Amino acid sequence: MTAQLRIAPGAPVLAFDVGGTDIKATVVAADGAVAATVRTPTPAVSDHIVDDVLDVLAGIAARLGGSPAAAGLALPGIVDDDAGIAICSENLRWRDVPFRDRAAARLGLPVALVHDVRASTLAELALGSAAGCRDALVVTVGTGIAAGVIVDGRVVVRAGYAGEIGHAVVRPGGRACMCGNHGCLEATASAAAIARRYTEDTGHAVPGARDVLDRVDTDPVAREIWDDAVDALAFGLSHACAALAPEAIVVAGGLSEAGDALLGPLQRRLDAYFPIRSTALRRARLGGDAGVIGAALRARTLTDAA
Repeated sequence: MTAQLRIAPGAPVLAFDVGGTDIKATVVAADGAVAATVRTPTPAVSDHIVDDVLDVLAGIAARLGGSPAAAGLALPGIVDDDAGIAICSENLRWRDVPFRDRAAARLGLPVALVHDVRASTLAELALGSAAGCRDALVVTVGTGIAAGVIVDGRVVVRAGYAGEIGHAVVRPGGRACMCGNHGCLEATASAAAIARRYTEDTGHAVPGARDVLDRVDTDPVAREIWDDAVDALAFGLSHACAALAPEAIVVAGGLSEAGDALLGPLQRRLDAYFPIRSTALRRARLGGDAGVIGAALRARTLTDAA
């Protein structure tokens, strides 16, 4: 995907997107050409996971070479982009890490830190399905659920907590969430939750939400779980529509690959929950490379300000 993309000319930059499974990296040349994404396994979780991740980033930077003017670093969890702090990641088990400064010292470059979903939002705003919008949401539905909030053409941070819709309760007293609450949107409607719910309710393990979707026409348990997940997602998004009045909601992440099987019923239920103003749902355009492209765009803000 990235090999076919080009952003505006400017200073060359390096970009990373750290995930629970792999670390994606790319370089953007002065003419704006985005190199093909390089993927490296994320180090195993340990007491020294932060140092291990920084070592991997430094190793990738050395292999990619060139003379970047800055680096962008997208991280999961809750991230305060402006302060440069990784507040927490449940999956990678770090808390209150000054990642921006530590990465800058390790790489020898200015570093811009960004939450991974906000990075994807920057990319979709510049090059993807949110292009042309002044106000929009980019909602990632994958292992978790979070939203990038675009207001007046800018992505909102709010100390790292803007867009954490996955931890809004949509099913009071419902299933346990990793945040410690029950009935959160993420625990009800994320791709991981859909697969987990089916496994728990049937005793038959499935590797992912797509396997549940494939069974909805023949398996009443799969149908019930899928319908409930779509309904919960529509319910949660209806409140965001009421509060923010976005022009569009871009649906990204693994579950967006279901296409019309998700977006069709989700649009109908969203319109039913919030009938006074329809908000168009759009499928994200940039796929899994959106985070690393957004990290590059964030790095460019450092060079533009220089």
